[in-house]
Amino acid sequence: MTEANILLDALLDRAAMSHASLARHLNALDTALRYDHASVARWIRDQAIPRHPVPLLICRIIGDRLGTTVTLADIGMAPDHDHEPATVAGLIERAAAVWRGDQKGRHPTKPLIGAQATAPLWEWEHPPDNDNLTRTGPRRVDPVDVIRLRLARTRYQEMYRRVGGLPVRARVVDTLTGQAAPLLRAAYDNSRGRDLFQAVAGLAALAGVCAYDANRQALAQRHLLTALRLAKASGDRALGAYIVAVMANQALHLREHRLVVQYTQAALRASGPAISHALAADLHALAGKAYARMHDTTSSHDHLRRAEALAVRLDPSSGPVEVSYVQPGLIETQVAEALRRLGDLTAARSYADESVRTATTTHLRGQVHRHAGLTLVLTAQGDLEHAIATGHRMLDRLTGMESGRLADRIRQVTTALKPHATQPAVAAFLERAHHHADDPTGP
Repeated sequence: MTEANILLDALLDRAAMSHASLARHLNALDTALRYDHASVARWIRDQAIPRHPVPLLICRIIGDRLGTTVTLADIGMAPDHDHEPATVAGLIERAAAVWRGDQKGRHPTKPLIGAQATAPLWEWEHPPDNDNLTRTGPRRVDPVDVIRLRLARTRYQEMYRRVGGLPVRARVVDTLTGQAAPLLRAAYDNSRGRDLFQAVAGLAALAGVCAYDANRQALAQRHLLTALRLAKASGDRALGAYIVAVMANQALHLREHRLVVQYTQAALRASGPAISHALAADLHALAGKAYARMHDTTSSHDHLRRAEALAVRLDPSSGPVEVSYVQPGLIETQVAEALRRLGDLTAARSYADESVRTATTTHLRGQVHRHAGLTLVLTAQGDLEHAIATGHRMLDRLTGMESGRLADRIRQVTTALKPHATQPAVAAFLERAHHHADDPTGP
């Protein structure tokens, strides 16, 4: 199944042109053409590209209607249309198209892999940077506009942590489409523009997190790559490194372990002194987990040691809001999982115990993960009594959450415990956990 051409669809919407209207304009420019609304619908639905010179004519028609230059990349009909737009205007329209596509249900179906997954990282890390974001527009962006976007992100982040990404994503995308996109097209000087792009990037990254949690992996990638491009334009390297950390987390879920290492190394390298101890610790922990899954004990231990050294210097009250998830005990959770994968269960239990001991410092979502991690270690050790007790405390914290990733976590626990299902206490736990393990995102 091909993916929809969300770029052409969004530009037609912005130009207030129907499919039939574009077809009529094309036929008027060249009397040999015989297009109709179905032709345009097919270009959008199947991402089909009509023969030369029709794509150029489409650019001309839409550009004239909008009063701007429109390129083949802007309408999704150039071979390199997945690459970062050369202009700020192109970046804005690309971002708006991704958000509108999500809002309209035009979701990509296949996650990017290989060079397609690493090229955007290279583009983020290397020049050219955007020197000036100054823009003219129908209205000037006020500082209050930027504050509202940041407050919206904080509000939606708390909602996500309480109820999961499935019910929150639509709200975030509606805000991006209805508020962020018009502000990006408005007027601002360079300084205000950087603040605006930074705020929108943070919100766009949260859309990616929610899509990832809702098991829309290809869509999550598009949101995260959009956020990364906006973060680069803002000049905020630390924000970009946070977004790459989220991409690394997703790559770990997709079992793209080499990609995790590439992402974490790039984020640590490119952010330099701008990176916080908290984010650097999380990146090293992610790399340690990836190496553990590749059975590279030496590399895993090296990154886990670095993560621990940074974790003792955490200051939860400082740093950017996007990294507030790195609370005391998170790194211990990550280290415990890596050590469990490596078979060092005694050390893994020590770290998992500490992560649960400090669990009250974090949100309920984080508490679920921590209790799940300890349950898995206890099960691997054969300490079923404590495993079941910890598992029940995990389930106690799941009430009201709709999360594909938490459903995955529960399935990990139930899979580990199923060999012991003949024991009454285990059977009772599996019965209780069964409905939590059903993925709320559907097939």
